[in-house]
Amino acid sequence: MLTLTRPALAAPILAGLLGASVLGTVAARAQAPEVRADNAWARATPASAKVGAVYVTLTSPAGDTLLGASSPASRVAEVHEMTMDGAVMRMRELAGGLPLPPGQPVTLQPSGLHIMLVDLKAPLRQGGTVQVRLNFARSAPVDITARVAAIGAAGPPGAAAPPAMPGMKMP
Repeated sequence: MLTLTRPALAAPILAGLLGASVLGTVAARAQAPEVRADNAWARATPASAKVGAVYVTLTSPAGDTLLGASSPASRVAEVHEMTMDGAVMRMRELAGGLPLPPGQPVTLQPSGLHIMLVDLKAPLRQGGTVQVRLNFARSAPVDITARVAAIGAAGPPGAAAPPAMPGMKMP
């Protein structure tokens, strides 16, 4: 343990140690290969909607974990998983993040994994875009621009509409 008896020496030494720690973290992130994000898109939302979803395919050359997201379009952005429990749809945040196996694409898509935009500041409009920053355990953050497709779209703008869901009215 380092004990300093002269205050004049303590500040420069502590600053150097702190700087080395920060630089070590930055260097570790800089060495991690960047995660590739492809085909980012979102579905348009009705005017009164408070949530929306963003979908994207992520590929990490060395493996990583998607820890979270942020977006100027919403108060909160979370990595979510949607599952069906019988006839009940359940959504939950992936608290530990989403693992990205080395070199294997992981596709966030409707009825599965997605970035949930919570407390939208404005509706997501077809033909528009939404900005999202993805944060990873090892890689630097990745900024994506998701193109907004029609309400109920099965894929990015230009993709065919999904089959109608029984009992569900689409505006």
